[in-house]
Amino acid sequence: MKNTPFSFVIPVLNEADNIGHTLAILKSRFPNSETIVVDGGSSDGTDEIAKKDCDIFLESSAGRATQMNLGALRAQGEVLFFLHADTVPDFSEAEFSDQLSLSTIWGFCRLKLSGQKIIYKVISSLINKRSEITYVSSGDQMIFVRRAVFDALGGYGNLSLMEDIYLSKQLRVISKPQVMSLEVVSSSRRWEENGVIRTIVLMWTLRAAYFCGVSPNLLKKFY
Repeated sequence: MKNTPFSFVIPVLNEADNIGHTLAILKSRFPNSETIVVDGGSSDGTDEIAKKDCDIFLESSAGRATQMNLGALRAQGEVLFFLHADTVPDFSEAEFSDQLSLSTIWGFCRLKLSGQKIIYKVISSLINKRSEITYVSSGDQMIFVRRAVFDALGGYGNLSLMEDIYLSKQLRVISKPQVMSLEVVSSSRRWEENGVIRTIVLMWTLRAAYFCGVSPNLLKKFY
């Protein structure tokens, strides 16, 4: 097992097109960090790709919260990173370490969508500004948290959706996040496939419903 301060926990479900690239980037930019992939039942060969390139491969029932909680249980790092399979850090281990404050309990990075159109730059900027104001991070922004604090909070909870909002709200009660100036690059595929307007309306509607108390299990049906 690696002797590392950092552990990446990556939940996957049919991410054969992305997981190999993401793990290669992590190996190159975070050579001393641990990578844990938790598969929620892929049928496209994701598991075979991940097994070759990650440090720990786990299988779980589908659901990001369930998968990330399982990965966190096996993690050895002092700081846990929760990373989507289609998102990569655009910085190195050393650069992150240089910015990480000793007093930081949790935080997240700035988001940059991969699409080259101006609209994706606008969306990225709006997401970043919203997160800085509300202290609520989206899953694409690579939330990081001290393992001891994550364990004390009981992880993501038993949620089928909105798990990152739930965790952010729990953490912001304890302390303000450290919002890194460093960027993670996340695929704009969802926006490209479903349309920008439709995706924005769907995401904001789901968020509004969640804040009004609608069950994540019910919201999952519309995601």
